[in-house]
Amino acid sequence: MADYSIRIYQDSDYQIVREIFACGLLEHIKASFRHTLSLPHIRFLLAVGSLVPLLTTGSFAISLMVVTIALLILWFINRQIYTSYIQQSLGQDMLDIGKYYCQRDNCCFWVAKSAGEVVGMVAAAPFCHPGDKKLMELKRLSVPKRHRGKGIAKALCRTVIDFARKKGFQALTLDTSVCQISSWKLYEKIGFRRTRTFYSNDYFAEFIDLRDVNYWTHIAEDAHFIKASKLDEKTCRNDYVQCSVNIVPIKTAEKSSGTKVK
Repeated sequence: MADYSIRIYQDSDYQIVREIFACGLLEHIKASFRHTLSLPHIRFLLAVGSLVPLLTTGSFAISLMVVTIALLILWFINRQIYTSYIQQSLGQDMLDIGKYYCQRDNCCFWVAKSAGEVVGMVAAAPFCHPGDKKLMELKRLSVPKRHRGKGIAKALCRTVIDFARKKGFQALTLDTSVCQISSWKLYEKIGFRRTRTFYSNDYFAEFIDLRDVNYWTHIAEDAHFIKASKLDEKTCRNDYVQCSVNIVPIKTAEKSSGTKVK
């Protein structure tokens, strides 16, 4: 029997939900940075950056300094992309969660709780589609590392699928990043299919090959979801890092009229 329960978001969840969201994204910076360093054009630039100073000055110290500065810049670019997205989201749909998700038609936000603690979150909102298909987006799915491997993320996804079906939607969509491999495995195990990859509007995203990955699943085709085998716990054991993000104060949210997500 599961030692957690899922319920609709309450105002008392505000701060912890925003912290889980921010930390859940920041923990992917390391994977993104490793991905950046694996790119051929990045390796070439680092090699040139080390050889040119060495050949022109004969100084290993200067060569090492140039490479170190280049690595720091690459780390900063990766971190900046994630932190910019976090701050944007915290100022939009995550600013007044109750108003944005719980007071609008066909939207909802859920939290998973265990022993009085919030251990996961997920949201759902209609997604504009050029066709006639009624499409819902699964958003803000996050489970802290110490609570992974318990089926919480799968249960939260199931909650969104059931919600979408009851509301008459035909399909679900979601976006994740190329570096969130454990997320891919979860979504694919529960019936989502990858449709495309694309770059965000951030100028540096293409330079470091930080692509977003889009997934779809048709509601009528997800019956095998229940039969899916339990997700291997090892796929969910990413580090849950401590992070410091400038969280918008609750008073600000209370005054907000609720900015609409793009």
